[in-house]
Amino acid sequence: MKKSVLTRYRVMAYLTAVMLLILCTCMVFKYGFDTGADLTLAVSQVHGVLFMIYLVFAFDLGSKARWPFPKLLWVLVSGTIPLAAFFVERKVRAEIEPLVEGALAPADA
Repeated sequence: MKKSVLTRYRVMAYLTAVMLLILCTCMVFKYGFDTGADLTLAVSQVHGVLFMIYLVFAFDLGSKARWPFPKLLWVLVSGTIPLAAFFVERKVRAEIEPLVEGALAPADA
């Protein structure tokens, strides 16, 4: 597996997670303090686009890593749960890094 597959998944996992936290904050201000409706709309649209890209990259990584469907589904859904994507990304990285091309250096080089 190429390193770029893992890298683009990681970037999108972080972007999606950060945008979800920002969206949650905007929602608190919109519904709790009746302010920021326009900002909430903009943030929700950006998060939606980033989440769709995240789904594509996570599915690509999962298919190349040959994950079973429940694991793939958990990784895909983690982008919708605040803070979950940070923890799931960390576990995925630890699992996938050994599979990346060139990760194992020759012992007697």
